[in-house]
Order: sequence, then structure tokens, then C-alpha cells
Amino acid sequence: MGGMKTLAKETAIYGVSSILGKFMSWCLTPMYTFVLASTSELGEVTNIYAIIALLQVLLTFGMETGFFRFVNKTEEKEKAVYSTTLITVGSVILISLVLAFLFLNPIAKLFMQESHPEYIGMMFVVLGLDSFCAIPFAFLRFKKKPIRFAGIKFIYIILSIVFNIFFLIICPWLTSTEGAYLIEWFYRPNYGVGYVLVANLLATFLETLFLLPYFTGFRYTFDINLAKRMLRYSLPLLVLGIAGIMNQTFDKIMMPYLIPEGKDPMGQLGIYGACVKIAVVLTMFTQAFRYAYEPFIFGKHKEERGKSNTAYSEAMKYFIICSLFIFLGVSFYLDIVKYILERNFWEGLAIVPIVMFGDIFMGVFFNLSMWYKLNDETHWGIWFSLIGFVFIVAINVLFVPHYGYTASAWAIFVSYLVMMVASYVIGQKRYPIQYNMKSAGNYTLLTALLFVIGMYAPIDNIVLRLGFRTFLLFLFIAYTIKYDLPLKEIPILNRYLKK
Repeated sequence: MGGMKTLAKETAIYGVSSILGKFMSWCLTPMYTFVLASTSELGEVTNIYAIIALLQVLLTFGMETGFFRFVNKTEEKEKAVYSTTLITVGSVILISLVLAFLFLNPIAKLFMQESHPEYIGMMFVVLGLDSFCAIPFAFLRFKKKPIRFAGIKFIYIILSIVFNIFFLIICPWLTSTEGAYLIEWFYRPNYGVGYVLVANLLATFLETLFLLPYFTGFRYTFDINLAKRMLRYSLPLLVLGIAGIMNQTFDKIMMPYLIPEGKDPMGQLGIYGACVKIAVVLTMFTQAFRYAYEPFIFGKHKEERGKSNTAYSEAMKYFIICSLFIFLGVSFYLDIVKYILERNFWEGLAIVPIVMFGDIFMGVFFNLSMWYKLNDETHWGIWFSLIGFVFIVAINVLFVPHYGYTASAWAIFVSYLVMMVASYVIGQKRYPIQYNMKSAGNYTLLTALLFVIGMYAPIDNIVLRLGFRTFLLFLFIAYTIKYDLPLKEIPILNRYLKK
């Protein structure tokens, strides 16, 4: 129970930075819908950041998880593992940046940015800094310093928001006032998408400066034998990571190529990207959970090798409960949430519940994936992700040209469902864990029932409709309290209940 309390506490702390970071995107995306010139410009932003997400997996090549695996082995020296990881990842990043700038124009043409190759240059610098910073952030997680981790992330978030507001709101306003001379030496009024990247570049650079103490103060050593062992463990995770991130980004990268030009592909991508951002609240929770769960599980495996796997099962149960609650909450209040977007983007709101349920499958898949990581059988992750990738590619290629971004939303749903089921079936044979399948099934059926009732009840009055959905949400909470979260187990309430 103590371990679960620690997991919950660290999830909450990591969640502050993770949720704020995602919430920043949530806030910035609506701002982009109002300040960028068109849905197509938001499509460009969505496309570029999808490419960044994919390339970051390539540049870290599984070494973040590899670091956790080897630093938790008693025979390894902590500083040796950390130093070897930094040198290995840093070398790959440096080589990649040199090649990127040598071939900047051809790469820009490949990514449909031939008129702005500097976008691609800024993209690669942001990518390199982010990838390198992933290792000291992993070190902070290993050392159980979630507050410091969250603090640095919070500073980055604030800086990113400030720079975006400065370039996209304040500068355009200044150009129409007598203060225009203050910015005319650097500001270009029609450089909208470019300033999104400039803001990110400045914030990332300053974030890297805050991490300098974790790049210095110790002697760098490179253990080539350790590096080889780490690479043997981590490189399968690279393939897994590529397949996994392609499941998340393939639609955003390929949509401009799949949708016929006459149907405004970048515009559709902009609408899709804006609406997917609404579903990001589930990704926030999954990311926060992951930050605490991964080091917790590896540490638990070392401490309790061969003992009960109850902690894994309990963590899964509460993850599912929280995810389904978030799903219902966001779906039920879309009538309010939609106002964060400019009206031209509302047509895509129907995909939000589909994408969110796909994200739940993704979160469950991540929790299930611990069995092959703990068994050092990471090749299984490759197969699961490749199977999912086949589904996402097939659905996108076959249906996006005809049905646009709606097909991409269903591709996410189907892909993660298949991966989740495959991981569970194989995992029960290779590393059996007694998950509470009855509880998971009951909560899923309850959620589906409440969703259908809440979303399709013929209530035209928005106040009555939201009130009815709120009542349904309280039914879900009441069920949870009755079966899995008795009030007497909540310390603060317990004191009042005893009185």
C-alpha cells in the first residue's frame, strides 16, 4: 500500500508539469485558431510538430528507458550509466544536426516547406535540445526529485506561453501603434507559423540552461561495454518507439499527401489537429502516470522479485477508472469546450470521443507493456506496435482520401485496441498478472451506457442537457465510491466520518 501511495504522490507531482505542459498546448492551440491566418496555417504547425515527435524518438533511440533499466541494476555504477547515456545520445544528436543543416533545402522540400527552409532548421535545433534534455530529466525521475523536475518544466511552460503571446499577439498589436519602431527591426508581420517555432526555440534553449547543473559537476566516462549492453536493450525499443510514435503521428504527417488538393488537405489537417488537442487531457493523465509508473515498476521489480504482482493490477485498475471518468467529463461538456476554438474548427468535434477512447487503449497498452520490459523481451513491443502500425496505415491510406480526418480518428481507435488486446493475450502467457478483468469490463460497460444516454438523449435546451449529463457523471462517481473507493479510505473524509 505504501508503494501505491508513493506512486500516487509522484504521479500527482509529475502531473503538475505534464498537465500544465499539455494544457499550454491546449491553450495555445485555441489561440492559434484565432490568430493564424487560416486553418491551413494551423495544419502546417500540426504537421511540423508531428515530424518533431517522430524524430525525437529516433534521436533518443530508447536510451531513456535503457537508462532506467541499467541504473537500477545493483552491479552498475550510477554515474557511469548516466555519463555513458549522455555521451551516446549527445553524439547521435550532434551528427544528426550536422547532416540536417548540410541537406537543409532537400529536407525542407520533402516536408513541403521549400519556401521556408529555416522552419526546418529551427525544428532540428529544438529537436536536438529536447532529445538531449530527456536524459537529465530521466535522471531527476530516477533520483526521485519530482518537484525539481516539475519546476524546470513549469519554467519552460511559462516561457513558451510568454514568447508565443509576444510574437503572435503583442507584436501585431504594436505594429498598429506608435510603438511599431520598437519591433520593426526584427518583426515580420506575415511570419505567423515561423513565430510559433521561434517561440519554441527560445523556450527550449532557456530550459536547457536550467539543466546545466546536470550536465556538469561530474567526470564524464564512457564505458563502451556498458554502452553496447544498453544499446542491445534499447535499440529494440527504438523500433518500438518508431512504430508507437508513427501510430500517433502518421496521420498528421501523411494527411497532406493523402487528401486530394481540391479538398484543402492542410486545412483539414488544421481542423483535425485542433480537435485532437481537445482530447489531449487523456494524454496528459497518461503521461503523468508514466513518469511515476516506469521507475516505480522497475524499482518494485528489483525489490520484490518473485513476489505478488498485486501492485501492477491495482495500478491498472485505478488508471482505467480515472481514464474513463476523464473521457466522460470531456465528452459531456463538449458544448462548452468547443468555444475555446474558432468556429471554423467546430466541424471536427465529432472525432473527439473517438480519439479519447483510442487514447485510453494506448494508456492501457503502456501499462501492459511492462511485462516485456521487465523480462528484457522488448522485441515483443516491436511486434505489437508494428501490428498497430499496419492497421493505422491501412485505414488512413484506404479511407482518408474519401472520408478525410474522420478516418484518421477511427484509425487511432482501431490501432490501439488491437495492440492492447495482443499485448494482454501474449503477456498472460509470458508474464502472468492477475488483472481485475471483471472490474475493467464493468467500468467500460458503464461508461459506454452513460455515454450513449448522455450524448444521444433528445434534450435541445443546453442547460437541461448539461445538467442531465452532470447527473450521469455523478452516477459514475457513485459507482466508483461504492465498489473501489470507499469514503472511509480517504484520510480527510475518514476523520469526519468517525465523528
